[in-house]
Amino acid sequence: MGEQQKINEENLIDIFKALSNVTRLKIIQMLKQPDMNFPPQIHIHKKDNFPGGVCVGDIREKVGLGQSTTSQYLSLLQKSGLLETKRIGQWTYYRRNEDVIKQLESFIDKKL
Repeated sequence: MGEQQKINEENLIDIFKALSNVTRLKIIQMLKQPDMNFPPQIHIHKKDNFPGGVCVGDIREKVGLGQSTTSQYLSLLQKSGLLETKRIGQWTYYRRNEDVIKQLESFIDKKL
C-alpha cells in the first residue's frame, strides 16, 4: 500500500491475514511504543526522517524468531500496509503506518 492509499475490501483481507498470527500482532503492538519496547536506535538520526523506526535485528531479537521468519513476517505486515520501511545505511527499519491503522479503526467502528 502506498502513502495516503485508502483501504478497501481487498486490502482489508490482507490486513486481517497479517494480523491473524500472534507474533505479527505482537510486532504491531510493540511498535506502537518503540521507545519502551526496543533499545535506542543508534543508527537512525533526525535527518533520516523516520521517527519510530526500529531495526529488523532488534525486532527479531525481541520476538525470538530466526532471521528468515522475522523477515517474512515484517514483509507481510509491510505489504498489507500496516508497516512502513526505510533503508538507512546497511540497516532496514520498520515502523507502524499510523494512517492505515487509523483507517482500519474507522472501518471497524463504522462497518463491523
